[in-house]
Amino acid sequence: MPVGVVLRRTPGVTRWARWSWKATAVLPGASDAHWRELRREGEVTEYHAATLPLELHGAETEAYVHGLGAEVPCVYVVMRPIAGATDRPFDVLLVTASPYEAQDYCDSAEEVVEKVAMPQGLEAWVRDFVEQFHQDEVFVKRRRDKQRTDQQQDGIGDPRVQTSADVYASPALKRRRMI
Repeated sequence: MPVGVVLRRTPGVTRWARWSWKATAVLPGASDAHWRELRREGEVTEYHAATLPLELHGAETEAYVHGLGAEVPCVYVVMRPIAGATDRPFDVLLVTASPYEAQDYCDSAEEVVEKVAMPQGLEAWVRDFVEQFHQDEVFVKRRRDKQRTDQQQDGIGDPRVQTSADVYASPALKRRRMI
């Protein structure tokens, strides 16, 4: 499903950052757009920055269930900062409904990952997909072998040493035995 990403630009609060950018909304079923201005109120501007496909995969349904189970179901917008750019400082790379995939992008620290609340229509679409393809995996507890390993004494003595005494015995004990 094509999903538009809305970015909001607000004045920065420090002298080092002139602008503050945040992904604030997604537009399910949006047409193509490249930094189209949607709204301007004073110094706050919202842009339809990009439209990307939101792809759902049958193998990822556990992640979607986890995301839908949150208090506010969300999608994640992955953006890469463009060095030196001021008007369009991000390249929008991905929109995903998987919190696990979003976490993978957070781990790299090269991308910015923003959490955006899912609109009701998009949430219903993801829920329908999960209901159709999700299969709970049965937990199988691993069982140990019945073999008792504590009954053997491995490692007592070195087979290369030709003595019947314990080669790990302390030298003081060996002297007493010799006397």
